[in-house]
Amino acid sequence: MRVLIATDAWHPQVNGVVRTLTSLARSAKALGVDVEFLSPDGFPTVPVPTYPGLRLALPSGRQVAKRIESADPDAIHIATEGPIGHQVRACCVRRNWRFTTSYTTRFPEYISARWPIPEGWIYAGLRRFHGAASVTMIATPSLEAELRDKGFRNLGRWTRGVDTDLFRPDRAIELPFPRPIFACVGRVAVEKNLEAFLSLDLPGTKIVIGTGPQEAELKARFPDAKFLGLIENGKLAAHLAAADVFVFPSLTDTFGVVQLEALASGVPIAAFPVTGPKDVVGNHPVGALNEDLRTACIDALKASRETCREFALRYSWENSARQFIGHLRDVHTGSLARTAPLGRPAAAHG
Repeated sequence: MRVLIATDAWHPQVNGVVRTLTSLARSAKALGVDVEFLSPDGFPTVPVPTYPGLRLALPSGRQVAKRIESADPDAIHIATEGPIGHQVRACCVRRNWRFTTSYTTRFPEYISARWPIPEGWIYAGLRRFHGAASVTMIATPSLEAELRDKGFRNLGRWTRGVDTDLFRPDRAIELPFPRPIFACVGRVAVEKNLEAFLSLDLPGTKIVIGTGPQEAELKARFPDAKFLGLIENGKLAAHLAAADVFVFPSLTDTFGVVQLEALASGVPIAAFPVTGPKDVVGNHPVGALNEDLRTACIDALKASRETCREFALRYSWENSARQFIGHLRDVHTGSLARTAPLGRPAAAHG
């Protein structure tokens, strides 16, 4: 099977969507499925408003159609709702091709954190976007229930995995900071709610790994915190394993792959009891969830690092890829993945 995944988020961005798609492609290959990406590469781009470090591709419908024709896929998946996602959706709808989507980012909350746009308006647009898909894949039970309540249909589960060879406790390095070390990893931006973490009165040291548009502001406001910048791959794994608690203050993430990376490193999680942490940590003894984030941080120090590691070993990218491929096969075998050859619109129905 040849699968084409359309995504607005791609390298050199460092985020959960990019890590998920990259890991998915690698694991799918081992299962006999070839994944190709219709990414921003080769398209003109513009900076994202309020986030100049990120750029959005602006492809034309003709350019997108040519990319799809060149890939000649058996199945099409749209991973993001940006300009590329919208152009691919429009092409599929116009030619009567079946496709799947995934809901990976809380755009209503993300956008409302920046501009005074009602979340209800944005959810209406997302319902329309995903409503044309055969399956919309979501990562967690709580997100599925939430979206169903908001009128989304044809939802299917697609969980996440973690590279337990890369993220593991024995990679820990000695950091030159007083302990306990509370670490936060991710984009330094308003939607990540880092202020809720940095404003806490905690013992030891707070460290932030990542970059973003809020970095200068937060450095000035919280001079005692250690901002380590962008760290990736083995170096990231070493720093993550060196922490005593991983703090996940976001209220807008749909999952948070970095939670699994922390647990695989033997590091317990402290978070608010919201979608993502509720589904990963829940009532398991691998961290603490509390509306009072400081209480969660202190309670998480009591969790066993060995238990965290054992818990993370349940998640694999192979199982994640099998779920993803299963949804595509259901679409493909239920009827043809597309009802007209690529490159030629389907005949109009009277």
